[in-house]
Amino acid sequence: MIRLEELALREIRLPLKEPFRISSGVVSDRRILLLELRDDEGATGWSECVAFDTPMYSPDTIDTSWLAITEWIAPRVLGRSFGDPREILPALERDFRGHLMPKAAVEMGMWVVAAERAGVPLARLLGGTRTHIATGISLGIERTPDALVEKARQALAQGYRKIKLKIQPGADVEYVTAVREALGPDAPLMADANNAYTLADTHQLARLDALDLLMIEQPLAWDDLVQHAELQRRLRTPICLDESITSLDRARDMVTLGAGRIVNIKPGRVGGFAASLAIHDFSVQHSVPVWCGGMLESGIGRACNVALASLPGFTKPGDLSPSARYWARDVVTPEWTMSDDGMVTVPLDRPGLGVTVDVDRIDDLTVRRTVLRAPGAVAAV
Repeated sequence: MIRLEELALREIRLPLKEPFRISSGVVSDRRILLLELRDDEGATGWSECVAFDTPMYSPDTIDTSWLAITEWIAPRVLGRSFGDPREILPALERDFRGHLMPKAAVEMGMWVVAAERAGVPLARLLGGTRTHIATGISLGIERTPDALVEKARQALAQGYRKIKLKIQPGADVEYVTAVREALGPDAPLMADANNAYTLADTHQLARLDALDLLMIEQPLAWDDLVQHAELQRRLRTPICLDESITSLDRARDMVTLGAGRIVNIKPGRVGGFAASLAIHDFSVQHSVPVWCGGMLESGIGRACNVALASLPGFTKPGDLSPSARYWARDVVTPEWTMSDDGMVTVPLDRPGLGVTVDVDRIDDLTVRRTVLRAPGAVAAV
C-alpha cells in the first residue's frame, strides 16, 4: 500500500558541457524539474520531469508541468492509498487529458517510493532481468560533415554500441554518408530526424537506404502514423517511432498500419512506467524491438531509464550515456559510467533508484521550490 504524504517540486538549472542541437532547437542550459516524494511511513523517492522549457518536443514544458502537478496531479495522489503502482496512472487519466510528462514524473516517483518500501531495486520491481545494458550515444547536428565524423569516431572508440546522428534537411545524406565512409560498414549507425521532414522528402530519405542504418527515427510529424506508414512502404530501412508513440493504443495503431518497425520507449513521454510496461509487453508479443531513449536527463532521470531498459524486450542499445557525456558534475553519486565495451551496469545492490541523490548539490542548483502535503500531513523533520 502506498500513501503519499508529501510532494516537493524543485527546478534546477544544470548547464550542459556543450550545446546540443536537434532539428527543432538547441539546448545549452537544461532547466530540470525534480520531484521528492515521501509516504506515510517515511519512505522517500526522487523522480524527474523530462519536459523542456519550450514545447519543442512535446506540448509539455517545465512551467506547464509545474502548474499541472500543483493544481491537478498532486491532489489526485496526496493522501490517497494505492495498492499497487499500476493503479496510479488510471487515477491520473480519468477525465484528465494530456500532460503526460508531469503525470509520468509523479507516477514514476511513486514507483521509486514503492521500491524503497519493498527494499528492492527499481529494476527488479519493474520486472527487469538484465544486469548490464548496451549503450548508445546521441550526436547533435554539427556545422559540417567533418565535425560530425570526428564526434562519431570518438564515440566508436569509446565503445558505444549505437551511434545516433541527428539530421535535418540540408544536414542529412551528405553528413551520414561521411560518417559511414569514415567508420566503415560495421559501425552501428542510425539517424534521428525529430519530425523534420514531410512525404515530399521521400526521395531524399530513401537515399539513406544505401547506408545500412539500424533505423531512421521519427522522420515525419510528431503526431503522425498514417504518413509514416506510407513512407515505411517506400523505405528498406526500418522506421523507429518516438514522438508518435504516446500510449499503448498508439503502439497498436503503429503495428496495424505498418507505420514503423521499432519503438523508442521514453517513460516520460508515455505517462510513466505502467504505460511503458504495457507498450513493452505488446511489442514483445508482436516481435517489435524496443529501446529506451533519452531526454537530456540528470542522473535521477537516467536511473529511471536504466531500470526500465533492464526489461527483456529492450533489445536495442538505449540512449544511456554516462553522466560525463553531458554534465561537468551530476546530481547523483556514483555518477553514471559506461564500460569500455559500451555497457551500463544496472544497480542491483540497493533499493530504489540504485544511486544516492546529492541533495546538497541540488540545493545549490535550485532556483524555485514548493512543497505540497496531504491534508493533515506533518512536515518531515
